[in-house]
Amino acid sequence: MPILTLACTRSDRTQPILDGRIKIDGFEVSTTAGEPEELFRIAMREARYDITELSMASHILSVARGDSRYIGVPVFPSRAFRHSAIYIRTDRGIAGPKDLAGRVVGVPEYQQTAAMWVRGMLRTYYGVPVTSMSWRSAGERTPLSLPPEIDMEVIPEGETLEAMLADGRIDAFIGPRPPACFLDGSAPVARLFPDSRTEEEAYWRASGFFPIMHCMAIRRDLVEARPNLPLALFEAFAAAKAHAVADLSLVNVLRVSLPWIAAAATAQIDMMGGDPWPYGFGRNRPEIEAMCRYAKADGLTAEAVRVEELFETSTHGT
Repeated sequence: MPILTLACTRSDRTQPILDGRIKIDGFEVSTTAGEPEELFRIAMREARYDITELSMASHILSVARGDSRYIGVPVFPSRAFRHSAIYIRTDRGIAGPKDLAGRVVGVPEYQQTAAMWVRGMLRTYYGVPVTSMSWRSAGERTPLSLPPEIDMEVIPEGETLEAMLADGRIDAFIGPRPPACFLDGSAPVARLFPDSRTEEEAYWRASGFFPIMHCMAIRRDLVEARPNLPLALFEAFAAAKAHAVADLSLVNVLRVSLPWIAAAATAQIDMMGGDPWPYGFGRNRPEIEAMCRYAKADGLTAEAVRVEELFETSTHGT
């Protein structure tokens, strides 16, 4: 049997797959751990790995364009609330979300899932449309063709968004990693939401969404040859995630380096309805539909993609 290649980020939810403790039933797999940006670049430009972690926004975009070489499986190894990912210059009179209108905002990539979620949240819950801001991107992993009403430019080669934020050439920055000038206090930069946790919990209660960032995906030609692979992959990753969530509650020896992790895990599970990290198509359908609407509103797709198109048919019942 040929050995399949699988690439994903390393986390408690994927480690049992990466180290071989949990197998994909019926398949032998060689695993690679990597960082998201590099894995997504490889997936979109080379399709090097048989199975890969994939940016949900880029997946939606490529399916809409009809050039996707991967089909998704409703395993979501990365999710994150993103209110804490919005950084602002404090010398520009930005006191709240509505003050972002008319501003220049930097993003690592316009098509980045984190940025798409932030734009969707700003539009839906704060009334700030994407067209009210000017966007500056550090570069795009795949070419974009945005409608003319969206002002988006890739910054010149040799420039960085962190430097532009630090010296005031952009007014705000959206990104999953804090900019250096925020961390070292070298520029008047702060989070838009100083108490991000409170905002994120309110967002969860209002929307029911724990924002999906990535999915697992299989090369389409491989699915045709091995039709039982998608469900086998889903079941293996679901078992790995269940293992990780169970570890949070163990108190004989703490598996995570946080003193009160068991109490935090209990509170999290109680608040989020018993399953803080849901996999599966049906359970996540409303959230994925919202992502498809956001992609259209952002100009990434001409029409909202049907969620069924994103995931292999045999996984629709999960």
